[in-house]
Amino acid sequence: MNHTPRKRFGQNFLRDDTVVHRIVAAVNPRAGDHLVEIGPGEGAMTAAFLKSGIPLDAVEIDRDLATILKRRFENSPQFNLHQADALKFDFHTLTHGEKQRIVGNLPYNISTPLLFHLFAHTGIIEDMHFMLQKEVIDRLCAEAGDADYGRLGIMAQYYCRAEKLFEVYPESFYPPPKVTSAIVRLIPHAEPPVDASPAALGKVVATAFSQRRKTLRNALKSLFDEAQLMDAGIDPTARAETLSLQQYAQLAKRLPAK
Repeated sequence: MNHTPRKRFGQNFLRDDTVVHRIVAAVNPRAGDHLVEIGPGEGAMTAAFLKSGIPLDAVEIDRDLATILKRRFENSPQFNLHQADALKFDFHTLTHGEKQRIVGNLPYNISTPLLFHLFAHTGIIEDMHFMLQKEVIDRLCAEAGDADYGRLGIMAQYYCRAEKLFEVYPESFYPPPKVTSAIVRLIPHAEPPVDASPAALGKVVATAFSQRRKTLRNALKSLFDEAQLMDAGIDPTARAETLSLQQYAQLAKRLPAK
């Protein structure tokens, strides 16, 4: 396998069998599952998952890697490769009644937009297990008041329950990234935990954190006046990182319908 990792695709290939086995154990594939792998790369995790005999769809953007993967797994009838950009891929096309279990070593340069793309598909997803930059997982799992708490964590809470599993260090990859990675488990909620539309919630949260150093009176002045904040039970002098998902939902429900 002679593939040169490409910076534009954020390629860092996992080459640590111990880490691969820990990920497979965390996912714990079972008969009847439908696995979907995003960014299989050289196929380290792919090979381990295929040993379970469970159908696996893989989404890989790199044409050269797609060729390598097709050749490597040509004798695996349960392997189905899609040479496509995961950011634009319609995951509904892979579902035939069953929910998907999505796994992947996600490129750090697109991890946040890709997570938001997947949040829009949570109705067809059973769970997700991803390798991400540790910093991103800290943000995903942060709670109100934490230094890492922000838009990503709040919107993740709306769609999923997030759990950090374990860390993975640079020497497990080629080339070694400059950051520590970690594995996260995301389990979509059967129903949203708050009564608010994702569009309205997203608008309020994005506006609040666009000026996170300011008080909410100033950060949200384009959406609410001080009296409206107080009517929603929000302290106008508070800052964005102090509000819970439930409090943001209270504000989102007060946005005028368009």
